[in-house]
Amino acid sequence: TTDWLYAFIEQDRIPEAPSAVIDKTRLPTHPYANDCRAGLIAPNFPMEEVDLRFLQRSLEFLDRHVQQSPAQPFFLFHSAQAVHLPSFAAPQFQGKTEAGPHGDFVHQFDWIVGQLLNRLETLGIADNTLVIVTSDNGPEVTSVVHMRQDFHHDPARPWRGMKRDAWEGGHRVPFLVRWPASGNGETSGIRPGTTCSQLISLTDVMATAAEIVGTQLPDNAAEDSFSLLPCLRDPSVAPIRPYLLQQAFAGVRTLSIRRGEWKYIDHAGSGGNRYDRDPSLQIYQKPESAPNAIAQLYNLKTDPQEENNLIEQYPTLAAELKQLLETSKMTGRSRSRNGKVPPAAQ
Repeated sequence: TTDWLYAFIEQDRIPEAPSAVIDKTRLPTHPYANDCRAGLIAPNFPMEEVDLRFLQRSLEFLDRHVQQSPAQPFFLFHSAQAVHLPSFAAPQFQGKTEAGPHGDFVHQFDWIVGQLLNRLETLGIADNTLVIVTSDNGPEVTSVVHMRQDFHHDPARPWRGMKRDAWEGGHRVPFLVRWPASGNGETSGIRPGTTCSQLISLTDVMATAAEIVGTQLPDNAAEDSFSLLPCLRDPSVAPIRPYLLQQAFAGVRTLSIRRGEWKYIDHAGSGGNRYDRDPSLQIYQKPESAPNAIAQLYNLKTDPQEENNLIEQYPTLAAELKQLLETSKMTGRSRSRNGKVPPAAQ
């Protein structure tokens, strides 16, 4: 964690208690040093080498599992500090790119993924291991603004918005999957180089894992999760989910719903970043095509940049999507209890 408490957490315990106040004067100072808040730090918490410690533990886990339980499946959730701010790359990665501290941090993350993949190969389990590399949200404001200004790199484009926003730039993330599945006689994995344009969510990982290992999820678990397994094996299959719910930074009042090519945002504005108040964001503020509307409706097939709010042209469709959103809020789920598509979503 880097939120006011700088310490490792293991088995629901903090092995070494934070005993000193962090000295920020000893840390790098650059535009990507945000989120480095004042707080207590543990003696064993190396700010620039946190990801290397995580990598060491993950590699040890893989080695131990293959040695002790080679016939059993495993689940490894590797959360990297990169590329979340602050961008403090380890010394061996500093200055290795021509894209500043954040570019070095991205390079470090790429190297870490490579180390994990290499260890799977070395252990002989790569062909029957499903690997997913993804992110929890769009790029951070500071990263976007300074990478644009300093290096002409734009991690959020071509989408509108960035982290915290209801627009696509706040929610679209990479989702890379590797699963040859040729081990143990399996031949039903993912063909290299294939892509799938299905509408999916990170919540779908749970239902996917359950189907792979043959576990039936109870109705009161993973209420918004749909298995990706069909489209992983065949990108041309019918859509796996009827619609997708999303939420911006300002909580439940900033919900939106995506169904097919249509996206309904149940509020005006971004729902997160204040483009009208932040001087660094004002140059990226786009004019509103329906400035008096209290909600937004976009056709992402014809308008992927969400520049043309069609709420006034298609009021019936907007009302239908809003009702579907309200139904989902009321029931607390988008996956029906019997596994069938909810009638309102068809």
